[in-house]
Amino acid sequence: MGSVVRDNAAGHRFELERNGHLAFATYERRGEDLVIRHVEAAIPLRGTGAADELMRGVAEIARAEGRMITPLCGYAYTWLRRHKDYRDLLN
Repeated sequence: MGSVVRDNAAGHRFELERNGHLAFATYERRGEDLVIRHVEAAIPLRGTGAADELMRGVAEIARAEGRMITPLCGYAYTWLRRHKDYRDLLN
């Protein structure tokens, strides 16, 4: 835990690296919205909480930028619905 979510603007994705493996969320900034297209974690990271930590970082970035999140990815949508502290960001 405690990894930093970084914005790879050139690749249009947020990334979290843990033990040499990536979890990432592809995105598009569209007006006031942050559209999350896809969330994926490398196989060694699955079940470790890395995708949860990634989404927490994405939500914090969206909040800091004053954006709402439009999740096109089922994982991102479900994550936002389950985390009441971030539900206000769900568009």
